Amino acid sequence: MKLAIIKESRPNETRVAATPETVKKLIALGFEVTVEKGAGAGSSIPDAHFKDSGAKIAKTAAAALGDADVVFKVQRPTGGDGGEIGMMKSGAVVVAIMAPFTDRETVEACAAGGLLAFAMELMPRISRAQGMDVLSSQSNLAGYRAVIDGAYEFGRAFPMMMTAAGTVAPARVVVMGAGVAGLQAIATARRLGAVVSAFDVRPAAKEQVESLGAKFIEVESAETAGAETAAGYAKEMSEAYQEKQRQVIHETLKKQDIVITTALIPGKPAPLLVTKETVAEMRPGSVIVDLASEAGGNCELTEHGKVVVKHGVKIVGHANMPGRLASNASALYAKNLLNFVTLMVDTEKQELAIDWEDEIIAGTALTRDGKVIHPALTGEGE
Repeated sequence: MKLAIIKESRPNETRVAATPETVKKLIALGFEVTVEKGAGAGSSIPDAHFKDSGAKIAKTAAAALGDADVVFKVQRPTGGDGGEIGMMKSGAVVVAIMAPFTDRETVEACAAGGLLAFAMELMPRISRAQGMDVLSSQSNLAGYRAVIDGAYEFGRAFPMMMTAAGTVAPARVVVMGAGVAGLQAIATARRLGAVVSAFDVRPAAKEQVESLGAKFIEVESAETAGAETAAGYAKEMSEAYQEKQRQVIHETLKKQDIVITTALIPGKPAPLLVTKETVAEMRPGSVIVDLASEAGGNCELTEHGKVVVKHGVKIVGHANMPGRLASNASALYAKNLLNFVTLMVDTEKQELAIDWEDEIIAGTALTRDGKVIHPALTGEGE
């Protein structure tokens, strides 16, 4: 079995899909591992460390991919002339964050190329799959980094400071969305000494928010009882609820120093939480860190990949927030992939043995035998 890890080619991607630690374990499973030269540079992993772990170093992506049975990537492979999909052999397994709902073209290209493509972000939310949950592992780091970036852009201190010259009031932070990223943001802001409050449409989030020492902001509505999917994600709410939500948020944000937005709905544009009118009434010098910028943003004035100032408020829309902690993000993501591919290996025979009846395999598989097979993409899951 041959497994390839290549240098990520999509913009703003600093992570890599393997580490020296996971390479050793992949080799123990029976894989012959090849890593493209410079693949780990963005995560501070030299080629020599991969080589010392038993991997071969290939000069180009084409050389690494040509005879690979399994390909690990962070971002989905590129298509078109000279793209990565064309470098892979028919029947190869490619595992990555595939963005199937926003880039159907790449999914179709994988099918046309005869690839068995798996989307790690579609991992079922079951206990057996926790060690493979890339959304959780990466969101956790994103939530932490959002607070650090917010503190960097904020022109004042976070904790209360009592000095002979006077008292410095603590920063007031509100976190929009209490999922994995939001909860980590709450915990980090609290550790830095801020007064923290949080909002989420799911009533179940209240206990988690309060357990971290933050105040929960509620929007009273009968809809909140059904605001969570079976997988634990927030549902899209009615326009009436969203309008009421915006009014509560508008009044709350006028009194805050830092706002961190984390609200995402899988397969859909990010919900609008912070309008331009709200930004216009926020305190001068306030900061908004928008973790949903890649999906359109929770703030109406967010510009993806940029830090902009609107009405005296800094709005941070960094691309690829987990990649701003590339070393940690790569280590966690690589372990997610290792756990996932272990399901596909007959350890005694040291060969691929994919169990298509396994709900983890079935839940993440996008393409097989030249066709797109995931129910959410074929219409069968609607």
